[in-house]
Amino acid sequence: QLNSLLIATYVLLWLGIMAYKKFFITWSWRSVYISTTLLNGIFSALQILLIQGITFGLSPFLFALGDDAFADFIGGIQFLPTTIMMVHLCPAGSEGASYAMFTTMSNSALTLASAFSTLLLGVWDVSKDAMERGDLTGLINLTALTTLIQVSGVLFVGLLPRTKEDLSNLHSDPMSGSKIGGFIFLFVTFASVLYSIVVGVLNIVAPGWSGESR
Repeated sequence: QLNSLLIATYVLLWLGIMAYKKFFITWSWRSVYISTTLLNGIFSALQILLIQGITFGLSPFLFALGDDAFADFIGGIQFLPTTIMMVHLCPAGSEGASYAMFTTMSNSALTLASAFSTLLLGVWDVSKDAMERGDLTGLINLTALTTLIQVSGVLFVGLLPRTKEDLSNLHSDPMSGSKIGGFIFLFVTFASVLYSIVVGVLNIVAPGWSGESR
């Protein structure tokens, strides 16, 4: 089943990229990110039905596949707009440094999300004992909370340019190349990496340090 899930996610990632080239390339980037984020939130919320055993006649595996696989499909749709923005933001002659900066930011966001999610485990009781008692309240609440966090990204879509023309105009913006903005970016990136390292080490040497359910 895990191999099937992996294959399905790669196929849907490719289909997402193709879907953007065929159907969404004329959309504004903001519309693409808003629609895909909301769709991802809907599929994530469906996991609440899975927890309650409501799968509309589908096997639990196939029903669960919808959330993970569709997330990769959405990632494929968002891949090309993100790449286009990255290319246009790269200063001439600094492509290597820009690529390193973008990948560091992306990877640090993923590790920070994983580390932060550890803290959410203590909000409600999602321990093994609760599962064995049939108490799924904590798991349902946690799923709803993480779904809201996923969807909250639409609040920042207004900061994105709508098209390539808007992106080109950013170079003439007075704040373009701001040292303050650069400092904030580097501080957030390195602070995220440091926080993730600290949480990872604490999870190994002192399991349960944040009071999460075990």
